[in-house]
Amino acid sequence: MRAWYFDNLPGEQHLPHDSGKAVSLETLAALGVLYWRISVDSPEGWEKQIDAIADERQYRSRDIVTASRRVLSKEEFDERMAMFFKEHIHEDEEIRYLLAGSAYFDVREHTTDAWIRCHLEAGDMIILPAGIYHRFSLDENERARTLRLFKDQPKWEAHYRGPETDKNRYRVEYLKTFSGRDPTSQSVQVGA
Repeated sequence: MRAWYFDNLPGEQHLPHDSGKAVSLETLAALGVLYWRISVDSPEGWEKQIDAIADERQYRSRDIVTASRRVLSKEEFDERMAMFFKEHIHEDEEIRYLLAGSAYFDVREHTTDAWIRCHLEAGDMIILPAGIYHRFSLDENERARTLRLFKDQPKWEAHYRGPETDKNRYRVEYLKTFSGRDPTSQSVQVGA
């Protein structure tokens, strides 16, 4: 995986939008984003390594999805990509392991409101914490086969960015955990 600040220049979402400003794994970890490199060609088998992480983090179910222009109709593909690219949060971790292809996960840096673009390829695993604003896009190859892990039954429920989502308890908890501040409290200044 390689990560950088998104350049915010006009252009298609599947283009790199590389600002030239690299982002370290430490910076991502400070946002709650976790990363593993587990080769899909590992002699020990990637399944054992994924199973160990799933057991440790109490993921109980999984599925495999393929996103590709070749698999879906043009309308369905465009509709799904637009939905995934709209800024949102989830009320549970988002866990993805790329089995084939490549894609982008953009995460919102809460301290600057800047986008950080993470480019994942086969063998990359990423975990986004509940409550982090993010979005997803395929890259120029327009194909990714992904293992998704879940704590319960497979589901994908997005809460799109807006005033109500900013007050969502998972968003509030995320900000408390990773920024040390409570966005629901208001500071009061006491005069001298």
